[in-house]
Parts: sequence; C-alpha cells; structure tokens
Amino acid sequence: MANWDRITSRGNIEDRRGMAPYVSGVGLVGVALYVGLSVLAGADPTQILNQVLNVALNSQNESDTSSFAGNDAYEQFSSTVLGSANDLWVDQLKQQNHTYSPPRLVLFRNITTSGCGVATSQVGPHYCPYDQTIYLDETFFDELTTRLGAKGGDVAEAYVIAHEVGHHVQEQLGVLQAADTAHNGESENELSVKVELQADCYAGVWAHSVNMIGVLEPGEISEALDAAAAVGDDRIQQKVSGQISPETWTHGSSSQRVEWFNKGFEHGDYLLCDTF
Repeated sequence: MANWDRITSRGNIEDRRGMAPYVSGVGLVGVALYVGLSVLAGADPTQILNQVLNVALNSQNESDTSSFAGNDAYEQFSSTVLGSANDLWVDQLKQQNHTYSPPRLVLFRNITTSGCGVATSQVGPHYCPYDQTIYLDETFFDELTTRLGAKGGDVAEAYVIAHEVGHHVQEQLGVLQAADTAHNGESENELSVKVELQADCYAGVWAHSVNMIGVLEPGEISEALDAAAAVGDDRIQQKVSGQISPETWTHGSSSQRVEWFNKGFEHGDYLLCDTF
C-alpha cells in the first residue's frame, strides 16, 4: 500500500454511486446520442439500447446504497490521487505559462449521464472534454484483474485516474482538438493511439512526482506498469477474440503503453511526452 497520507491536496469528487441512474429528461438525450454513435460504429442499435436500459433497470433495483453514504475510503482515495495530479499539473503548466483548471471526477455505478452522453460500466473509465469530467465506475478494477489478468493494487488504480487526468491536460493544451482536425494522412485509429500513449506518458509524469515525495514503496510502480500492459489493445484482443488486429487499435499495444508510461516516470517532464 502506497503512502497516500503524504498527499494533503484533494480533488473535486462527485459521488453518484448511491444514486438511482438518471435516464429521463436530459438522460434520454444522452441515451439517444450513445445509441447513435454506436450505430455509426456499426453496432446493432436495438442491442445497444437494450444493453443500456437493462443496466439502468438493474442498477435501479439495487436497494442497499448505505456503503456509499458520506466520504468512504474509495472516495477519499480518488480525491487524494486527483489532488496530487492537480498539484503536478498546476506546477508543470505554470512553467510553460499555461493555466491549469482542475477537472471533476464522478464516481458512479452501472450508468450515469455525462456531457458526452451516457457513461456506463462497459465503457470503462473515461474523460469527457465537454464537461471536463472524468467518469469512473470502480468496479472496472475488478474487470482489470479478473478478465484482463492484471495484478491490481492501489497504485494500478491510481494510474488509471492519472491517465484520465492526462486527457484533461490534453484538452487544456488543445491536443484533443488538434487530433480531431489534423489527420496528415493518418487514420483516426492511429491518432487515437497517439492520444492514448501521450496520456500514459502523462500518467508516468504523475507517478514520478508522487515517487519523489515518498508516496510509492519500492517496487510498487510495477502495479502501474502491469495495469498499462493489461489494457494494451493486443492483450485485450488476444483475450477476447484470440486474434490481434493492429489496424483496429485505438490505445496502443501493451509494450507501447508500458514504454510511454516509463518515459514519463523516468524523466518527470511532460514536454518529453510528444507522441505526435
């Protein structure tokens, strides 16, 4: 267990885990948007809609939400990791005459609405640039260990949060906007991989910063490296379908993700995280 008590800063957390999912009003607009995007990606709209609504109905049937009352251990952990990331990026961006505005982090279970539509457990942790918010269902970490074969651990979970904060930094610096418009002959998938690998490198920069103040115990960084490898496109494709198709990658291979995280961790300088 890392020495998280050495971090005094706290991030902005909104805990929706004890709330019934909101699927009416604006929420229905989000469902429609989610289904529409899925159709464009070639998915069966009926299947997608049923999946979303079934998750919503199942989560509404959960009656015991007492464990999420107040500021529980996972909320405190998430707030601490986010606070440490905010401290890092305020300092790093200030050195380059940039202003950093901290993101919000929403904890939820099963399904919730976001500025990007519907956030579900199936989507996994993600960042929405439209409301500058990270969405995290912590049950993802169960998937990370049981389905994807990661060793898990608190440092692995912190890496995931730091990676999503990395996307927020990209939004602040205009990287996400540039990646949407500047193709230069590259496919959307190739650009997506570059965006994700840079966020991994930024997560490595965060890990460097907390390691410097004694948060990480010797060898604990291996948890983050293991998690980065577990969510490589090649590893996931091999486990899910038994086939590896590099042309469909959106996040990069296991070795690429580890390589870029290590680059940030070893140097602690986000300016060296240029994947473009």
